[in-house]
Amino acid sequence: MSYIMKGFKCHSPVMCKVAGSLFKAHTLKNMLGIKEQQFKISHASSQLSSEKANSYNYIIVGAGSAGCVLANRLTEDSQSTVLLLEAGPKDTLLGSKRLMWKIHMPAALTYNLCDEKYNWYYHTTAQRHMDNRVLYWPRGRVWGGSSSLNAMVYIRGHAEDYNRWSRDGALGWDYEHCLPYFKKAQTHELGPDQYRGGNGPLHVSRGKTNHPLHQAFLEAAQQAGYPFTDDMNGYQQEGFGWMDMTIHQGQRWSTASAYLRPAISRPNFSVAEKTLVTKILFQGTKCIGVEYVKNGQRKKVFANKEVILSGGAINSPQLLMLSGIGNADDLKKLGIPVVCHLPGVGQNLQDHLEVYVQQKCTKPITLYSAQKPLNMVRIGLEWLWKFTGEGATAHLESGGFIRSEPGVLHPDIQFHFLPSQVIDHGRVASTMEAYQVHVGPMRSTSVGWLKLKSSDPNDHPIIEPNYLSTERDIWEFRQCVKLTREIFAQKAFEKFRGPEIQPGNHVQSDREIDAFIRQKADSAYHPSCTCKMGQPSDSTAVVDPQTKVIGVENLRVVDASIMPSVVTGNLNAPTIMIAEKAADIIKGLPSLQEKNVPVYKPKTLQTQR
Repeated sequence: MSYIMKGFKCHSPVMCKVAGSLFKAHTLKNMLGIKEQQFKISHASSQLSSEKANSYNYIIVGAGSAGCVLANRLTEDSQSTVLLLEAGPKDTLLGSKRLMWKIHMPAALTYNLCDEKYNWYYHTTAQRHMDNRVLYWPRGRVWGGSSSLNAMVYIRGHAEDYNRWSRDGALGWDYEHCLPYFKKAQTHELGPDQYRGGNGPLHVSRGKTNHPLHQAFLEAAQQAGYPFTDDMNGYQQEGFGWMDMTIHQGQRWSTASAYLRPAISRPNFSVAEKTLVTKILFQGTKCIGVEYVKNGQRKKVFANKEVILSGGAINSPQLLMLSGIGNADDLKKLGIPVVCHLPGVGQNLQDHLEVYVQQKCTKPITLYSAQKPLNMVRIGLEWLWKFTGEGATAHLESGGFIRSEPGVLHPDIQFHFLPSQVIDHGRVASTMEAYQVHVGPMRSTSVGWLKLKSSDPNDHPIIEPNYLSTERDIWEFRQCVKLTREIFAQKAFEKFRGPEIQPGNHVQSDREIDAFIRQKADSAYHPSCTCKMGQPSDSTAVVDPQTKVIGVENLRVVDASIMPSVVTGNLNAPTIMIAEKAADIIKGLPSLQEKNVPVYKPKTLQTQR
């Protein structure tokens, strides 16, 4: 409310003296009273007109995977004015993708995972169940958000993830109401079908390298008794196959490329970069705008319809708490005035943890030689010239999903295969010819939280994922290692298989595997669920199924933070779907729906495969 009160303060000592003299100069009272009234009316009128000029129908906070989608869809209506605010810079330089090759060259993805320029560069608390390690969490701070930093893997999750959401209170978010929005977003290079889209802005493709190690991985998985699936985003997630990727014509196809740039010339659309939103503005419990800092200056901007937070699973709950929405006791301790006591904000934090199982390769066919300086120059020049070659893929071209044990209804372990070795998030160069699989559980039972460190918007919040805090999670990770080793031991790898690098042949017992996991597991960069979607009667819910923040007006959250629970797979595709669906909700359109779309179920749950 403080910004309203400023309009009623005396603006100069002269005015205060004049106001005081009214009591002493009775003969001037009426005249001065009339003039004062005229001044107040004129001042209020100019303030209103100034606010109107600085007002939009919608303000979207965060130009990431969800924010870019919303900006595009909401500005399709030429009568709707939209302002999109992004804390980071543009993803182009002088309008050129080539000059920002570290973002747009798919093979260059580790550069920005390790660079604070386009990255929030978060870290967790010391994890007490992981030898007190502090884990690194890169998150995008650039146009496109984490879709400008990620490994470009396009995975939707399993149909049952969305049916679970609906059962848990996110009514209208079951598979038959979500599938149409996955399709609406997508243009798949293999063409549309019952599961794929053919006319959306998000281009999705398959790998083109046909690398012998990818072939060996898929063959080995089948030799181990797992099925081949020709589309893990379609009828059958379970099994191993070729990954879908958000790569188009050899370039990363982020939401900035797919949604933001096509909308940027619309007259009803404004976008600002390097703009940090510090607070949501309220009149009582009605959201009316935001405060932000740009070029060191603090400013306000107003929304006459809604403010939509799309900052992601860390920034969105952080901004809510900074603005007085969260656990009232926690906010009061930091001196933050409480707008709405909503204890679920920042709670329910979920992520995917993964580990790399690495094998030395006996043949010089991995990406090791590609990482030598002269070869990197050659690869870079080819990509800069024609967007082709080894620079035009992220190389995570095959993978799969399996069930950890009999009785599990749908896959709960994910694999990404890479014909190379990654050390410390790519911050350390590979040292040998090697291949690896990234493997981890998909529905961990460990749940964490995040809280404000202080009332300063520049301070990163305290992030406590609480990894490996349950026996079930520890057991699942043992299974991940054992099942991966079984695949790597198949005949298909015979001509390539050298000694195991990680965990190493000395790691065999459950106790030794558990110690390896504690020492080497890392985030798969999938934080989510910190502004849980549910029913208003659920004390842990933050937004309702319409994406509206519970307990206040004209405020929504639309991003991965509103997932009730983490999905079976990577989060970029589901986040884009969430934004596509939310855009229709905001526009007041009926939800798309596709009934009775078949989904694979195992013939028996008596066996693990």
